Amino acid sequence: MPVQVLLNIFIAYLWMFLQEDMSILNFISGYFVGLFILMCIRRFFKKPFYLFTLAAIGKLFILFIHELNTSAMMVMKHVLRPKIDVKPGIFKVETDLEGDLEITLLSLLICLTPGSVIMEVTPDSKVLYIHGLNMPESRDSVLKSKSVFEKAIKDVTRK
Repeated sequence: MPVQVLLNIFIAYLWMFLQEDMSILNFISGYFVGLFILMCIRRFFKKPFYLFTLAAIGKLFILFIHELNTSAMMVMKHVLRPKIDVKPGIFKVETDLEGDLEITLLSLLICLTPGSVIMEVTPDSKVLYIHGLNMPESRDSVLKSKSVFEKAIKDVTRK
């Protein structure tokens, strides 16, 4: 991916120099010309086209922002409730993610789910132990979030 980005920037500068006008508009148009050229020759690269990876990162970021807002609203709802009625508990969630980066991303994103905290990750990184604030609701929301997060993380890290 870094080679493709650098090649695209090089094409943009080359386009700008060939146009004999050093303006940001020429650089941007050269960048789009470079995108088109790289899109045409992407089968010669070992890694997938970098624009697809950037789109997957953007999708994960939007998912993160959405979950962050949802989490903030749910926490406000729990805090502002006149009577606190919780049933805490611990449950385990199995994952098929591999590598430290994927497991760390999943753990951080699951912690956004209201009332859930990752307590431990097994040494083989296949099972997460999670503390839930309100057990039936927490478990269901974590399992729903886990499937969405796993798919988005795999789109970013695996190709």
